[in-house]
Amino acid sequence: MGNLYHDGMRQLQDARDTRALADRLANVTVRQAFTAEDQAFVERCPMFFLATADAEGRPDCSYKGGLPGFVRVVDPRTLAFPDYDGNGMYRSLGNLRVNPNVGLLFVDFAQPKRLRVNGVATISDDDVLMEAFPGAVFIVRVAATHIFPNCPRYVHRMVPTEPSVYAPRENYEPPVPAWKTFDAFRDALPARDRPSADAAAQPQASPSPPGGGSAPEEPAK
Repeated sequence: MGNLYHDGMRQLQDARDTRALADRLANVTVRQAFTAEDQAFVERCPMFFLATADAEGRPDCSYKGGLPGFVRVVDPRTLAFPDYDGNGMYRSLGNLRVNPNVGLLFVDFAQPKRLRVNGVATISDDDVLMEAFPGAVFIVRVAATHIFPNCPRYVHRMVPTEPSVYAPRENYEPPVPAWKTFDAFRDALPARDRPSADAAAQPQASPSPPGGGSAPEEPAK
């Protein structure tokens, strides 16, 4: 299928006698449009892995998380997701500026399943979807070139317990991440982050016990 396999892949396929199998998988499972099942799977995933590379091909891989529905299939060949506040390094999105080719891996750990989406990404801070994603800084759209499942036999079964308290949502102010309150970083934060980080870094008064009075002292050690 098109440019799915390059010479390096073909060399290893031939070495292991899997070229015919690889071609069959390409013909049977690889597609360029999302099915209804693909869309349902992508939109229920609370996370995915994003692979990017810079202009010289040096790779980077990032975890992207949010509440289910934070990735949307917006048309049969395109998905979109928000970029939320992070550490400001912009390794993944910065790579998109110089090399738009990306790979996304969606994994269901509770009922093992994997879906891979390769495509070409664009990034915008004025996308019409900005209002649909509370907390979005940018919107990334990926025009899919190859969509295909992977055998999930090596996916370890794990069950999520609770969503991250930092995941943006409607009418919700996430807490300040602890690292933004560290002295090593606080003076380097952008101006918009400093008031909340400074407030979070202030020592909190010990709560009074029920019924008033003073909080008990720590026992001697």
